[in-house]
Formats: sequence, structure tokens, C-alpha cells
Amino acid sequence: MNGRPSFPSLLESFFRHRMAKQRNATSATIASYRDALRMLILFAADRARCGPCDLTIDGLDRDTVLAFFDHLEASRGNKIQTRNARLAAVRSFFQHVAANDPASLGIAHRILSIPLKRAHTEVTHHLTRAELDALIAAPDQRTERGRRDRTLLLFLGRTGARVSEALGANFGDLQLDRTRPQVLLRGKGRRERVVPVSADLAGALRALIAELGLNRDLTSPIFRGAHGERMTRFGATHVVRRAVAVATATQPGLARKVVSPHVLRHTLAMTLLQSGVDLLTIQAWLGHSQVATTHRYAAADVEMMRRGLDHAAISGKQPARFKAKDAVLRLLESI
Repeated sequence: MNGRPSFPSLLESFFRHRMAKQRNATSATIASYRDALRMLILFAADRARCGPCDLTIDGLDRDTVLAFFDHLEASRGNKIQTRNARLAAVRSFFQHVAANDPASLGIAHRILSIPLKRAHTEVTHHLTRAELDALIAAPDQRTERGRRDRTLLLFLGRTGARVSEALGANFGDLQLDRTRPQVLLRGKGRRERVVPVSADLAGALRALIAELGLNRDLTSPIFRGAHGERMTRFGATHVVRRAVAVATATQPGLARKVVSPHVLRHTLAMTLLQSGVDLLTIQAWLGHSQVATTHRYAAADVEMMRRGLDHAAISGKQPARFKAKDAVLRLLESI
């Protein structure tokens, strides 16, 4: 190999040194990058008809990487946002390759030049107040699972937590014994924030903790699976789906909506916005790093736009079309 670092050694140093030590990346980021590169390696090995251990950097050229992204969209049904997230992982790895293997500089630069794919910005969906109430009331309160499910739905709907933040919360993150209960959430990029806990959520959490007996262990997860382990994202998605299946009996409109745990986060944001809460407060509440992310809720609120039209007293009459008198202006108008 003429002293060149091997592909496995580059892969190991990328995760152990660049990601873990130099960038101090979170475990979630490392897991995301690991999964993206694992899929790329398996795809490239299958394309080259060799084992993953036989791959070299030369076998991960631009054509192979582009074919991999086409495969993600065509065969796996990945959306453009997911494709771009995978590309971010691949780019980061090849930045490491460029810095540590000069002989691979050409391949690395060609891959680093792959552009992000422009995605269509979808409308932010949310639930009405009646739909949210029906969803929260759906779980059967006569069963332990139903009481847990209702508490999780309340947590997502009242705190606006991301599903990973809700499932990552421990008993020690709750402060329910004060006049103004609150919870500590751990968000993206190790950013922490404290959000208020509503009265109904506080009551449900106290009942759940008493039922589970978590008072002695501050590191115990609040939301657990069937075997006492921390609930997974997949499990939380099933909680929402079960609730939707029941709630559609009283709220048929839910059947026409794609309801996920994240939709409850959008719903709280829209509720706060429509209640007159300013964008900076909503940004802090949701843990957005930029207010531009929060601003999309204002852009999605059609009723606020409609009220703006009414306040501005804008009529539906169209003004008369401008008619240029000057010959040059008439020429431009005719083009």
C-alpha cells in the first residue's frame, strides 16, 4: 500500500478520533453517521462483488456514491432530507480521508463536490385542539399500558419535546414538587433546556412515577417498554398510531392526516403562536438553534394570515393596469 492508511484504519480513526475526540459529537450523531457509512459500504461491496473488508477508498468513487444515493431514494424510499443527511455523513468521512491520505485527494474532492439536493418545503401539519384532546383521551386508563400511553401523549403535546427528548428524559429531570413544575430536556447538539409542565401533565407524571416506583433511582427512564427498558422511537410511534385508531371515532379528520409524535410538537408550537406567544419564546421552548426554524409556524398559520387581511382592510378589487405613455416604456411593456 506504499505507506497509505488502509480503508479500515481510516474508518476507525474517523469515528474514534475525528468524531469522538476532535468534534466531540453526540452519540446520536455518531450512530447516524455510522449507519450511513455502513449502508454505503454494503452497497459498494455488493456493486464491486467483494466483501466489505476487501473495499478500498478507490472503490468508493463518485459514481459509486451517486449510485448509492439514487438507491436510497428509489429502492429504500428515502426522502430528499434523508438523502442529504446521509450525504453529510459521507462528506465528513471524505474530509477526514483528504486530510489523512493525500493519495486519495482526487477521489475525496470529487465526492465533496456532490451538491445537496434541493427539497420541496412541505407545509407544517398540526392538529386542532379537539383532535389533540381526542388523541390524549384515546388510551384505555384501566390498563397500565394505557396510563403510560396517555402520559407520553400528554408529555409530547404539552412540552413540545422531540420524541428523542421525551424518551431520553429520566425521573431526575423532573421537578414536580414545586409550585411551578418543570422538566429538563436534552436536545440536539447537547443543548439543554427547561420547559414548564402543565397541571394535567404533572398529575399524570406523579401517578406514573408512583405506579412504577421510580422515586429511588434518578436515572430511571420515565417512559418504559413492556420489559422495563427505555422505550424506543418505534414504540412511541406505535403509541401514537394506536391512539389515532381510537380517536378517529370521534374525530374523523384524523384519518386524513399523517400523525406522528413530531406532529404533537408542531401542534404545541401552533397553539403557542395563535395564543400570542412571540417567536423568540417559542424558539427557546422548542429548542430551535435559529429563529428562522420557528418562523415556519407563522408562515403556516393561514388563519393568522386571514386576520392580517381583515386588519389591513385589503379589498378584492384589482387596480387598473398601468399604461405607459412614453414610446420606450411602451416597447418594454410589449415584451
